[in-house]
Amino acid sequence: MRVNARLDEETQQQLEYLVEATGESVSHVVRESVARYYRDVRAERGGMRHFAKMIGKGNSGRSDIASNYKQYVAESIDAKYGLGKK
Repeated sequence: MRVNARLDEETQQQLEYLVEATGESVSHVVRESVARYYRDVRAERGGMRHFAKMIGKGNSGRSDIASNYKQYVAESIDAKYGLGKK
């Protein structure tokens, strides 16, 4: 996809700085910026939904989070920070 964007002076200077500091192309810096912003928004919107799904499930009459907490913590961290995904 080709993108044509208008940038204010400050944003243009920030972009130019990132290009110079990283040695990457403008396209690469923009792609990386969008990817990071996307991960942040997804994490913000995702919150701790993985835990909420487990409330009231199982045979204990209460949440069975305790027996599977490592899995749910890992899923929540992955949802928030996008670890293991590019």
